[in-house]
Amino acid sequence: MYKSSCELAFKQLRERKADIALLQSKNDYLERQLAVKAKLLKLIGPLPEKTPLNARVTGVIKKEDYRVEKVIYESIPGYYVTAALFLPEKRKGRAPAVIYASGHTTNGFRSETYQHIIINLVKKGFVVLAFDPIGQGERLQYYNEKEGKSRFGPTIEHSYPGAQCYISGYSPTKYFIWDGIRSVDYLLTRKEVDPERIGMTGRSGGGTQTAYTAAVDDRILAAAPECFITSMEYVLKTIGPQDAEQNLVHMISEGIDHADLLEVRAPRPGLMITTTRDFFSIQGARETFDEVKQFYEGVEAGDQMSMVEDDDVHTSTIKNREAMYAFFQKYLDNPGDPGDLEVEIFDEKELWVTETGQLATSLKGETLYSLNKKIVANQRAKLKFLRSSEDFDEHINRVANEAKQLSGFVYPEHFGQAIFSGRSVNREYVVEKYLVPGSGETMLPVALFMPVEKQNKEVVLLLNEHGMEHAAGKDSLMIHSILKQGYSLLLFDVPGIGSLGPGYLKGDAYIDNTSYNQWFAGILTNKSLVGMRTEDILRITHFIETDIGEFKSISAIASGATGSELLHAALFDKSIQKICLIQPFLSFAGIALEPEYKPVFIPSTVAGAIEKYDLPDLMAALTPRKVLIINPLSGNGDPAAADKKSCFLAYPNIVYTQKGVGKNFRHSVVGDGEPVYDQIIQWLK
Repeated sequence: MYKSSCELAFKQLRERKADIALLQSKNDYLERQLAVKAKLLKLIGPLPEKTPLNARVTGVIKKEDYRVEKVIYESIPGYYVTAALFLPEKRKGRAPAVIYASGHTTNGFRSETYQHIIINLVKKGFVVLAFDPIGQGERLQYYNEKEGKSRFGPTIEHSYPGAQCYISGYSPTKYFIWDGIRSVDYLLTRKEVDPERIGMTGRSGGGTQTAYTAAVDDRILAAAPECFITSMEYVLKTIGPQDAEQNLVHMISEGIDHADLLEVRAPRPGLMITTTRDFFSIQGARETFDEVKQFYEGVEAGDQMSMVEDDDVHTSTIKNREAMYAFFQKYLDNPGDPGDLEVEIFDEKELWVTETGQLATSLKGETLYSLNKKIVANQRAKLKFLRSSEDFDEHINRVANEAKQLSGFVYPEHFGQAIFSGRSVNREYVVEKYLVPGSGETMLPVALFMPVEKQNKEVVLLLNEHGMEHAAGKDSLMIHSILKQGYSLLLFDVPGIGSLGPGYLKGDAYIDNTSYNQWFAGILTNKSLVGMRTEDILRITHFIETDIGEFKSISAIASGATGSELLHAALFDKSIQKICLIQPFLSFAGIALEPEYKPVFIPSTVAGAIEKYDLPDLMAALTPRKVLIINPLSGNGDPAAADKKSCFLAYPNIVYTQKGVGKNFRHSVVGDGEPVYDQIIQWLK
């Protein structure tokens, strides 16, 4: 599954390189720069409105040659940023300023490594504004007061709510960039700061925030991202897509790479800070620098772009720090000795901005989840309007087109030859095993159970979220019961499930045995896991119709999160006549609305869908076909309401009723320990 995503990404990245190779004149470079800047802003999504910062100083620490002001300001109303402003005491007029963005440390800028850099900068005469990224320092979103810590580490603090932003169609990168932009706004309110001499730097996650913020905010004169810039090709070949804020929706499919984040800044000064043994590939960094340097030369500013590397792991080295100090001293016009000084580090609590050391227990305020929840509410309102304003057939046609486009689904053009791999005979049934060509180089494992007697020429597909072997064990009673009624059963796996998953990539956002990073790869390439798996379900139905050929109708059962994939497949393939979902989640929006949703649902969601369609629209689109939903789940994995007034089942209920086939849409609750096969057999009959 991940390799399939990578192959698509590499093709898209080759197309980008071909575009770069065509650039010749200065005008060519400038035209591309304008186009890329516009595309970046579009992919980031509309930035929030600038509102009053309501900045206030909560405390002051005085040292011999500098002082520290503890500051809180509002990036968005109620969305608090905790920060510290380091001010050198000896200044001649307005001083140059550097914004310092922290990497993925739980304590934010209070990390000893980051403090060392910040205090060195202030001792060299720079005003330094260091702020906590959301999910770090005093801005933990999942803080447990009793335990005194978050239930997640920093990367998951970003990716868990970040996934909900993706469901709404945008990356949480937007909020990280916005914090950076508002930090510039805050600096410009300070009389100590020269507005024409502002720089930004940060390592790791801070390098990410620096690169993105400086790409869109022209007020940042000099930018020095550290231990981040490489290339998406080498990210995919090595560590895989990283936590949510590093990836824009459709970034790769739209031809954006790390190099673009630097090229849109030309001719403003830039410094890439790298290490040879970083998990952000040094080969990718070197190739990116070569391209960016050529771009700067193309706009006649080759001397404004440079790179430093040291032989070390993902860390800040003396050589790299001194190169960064010298870079800012030169380009922010603040000459001096770039030597790295030994400095006195603050105790973490000394730099607390809030009384308790956490916004969660002091000011409360907005989080990524709460900000996105408001967006989801608006998107659901728009979808509700579309359902009511469009003719039903028009609505369903639009939903089908939107589902294809947003999921990245493409009807397979080539199906390949299935391989017969064995047959076994039981007294009551026969099992035939096949390998069916799937997406990319995948072979889909298939087991076809056929009753020896009473065959009724109907085959039932069975897709289990844990895989076909799990289904054959756990659901063996259901399988035998269906076979006894004369139906054949076809069990199969799709990429990422059972014998085809979960794959080798776990990534830095691996939550409850679910790799968000693999899902991010699909978002980057505009080929979702849902789209990929849906194509393979259609390959299975094609196999039944062409290679087997003895069945007159196809029904399908999906258990767990794979209900989403089955609904998409049934919408695109009318040969699936009956659809049964066992313990499905009912809505993409339902996941985005839950403060603590179930991670296993994430791979089966489609980024950006909920303003255009949701799973209830797919259910409604199946009318008049028979649909049975057993024990549906809410976004947090708890049992969902299963009555006709349920907010997520109401729409398909209404449509089926209005079409005069209300009895064809059923949902039921089966108690713990009770078999579901009685319900399924009734549905089949």
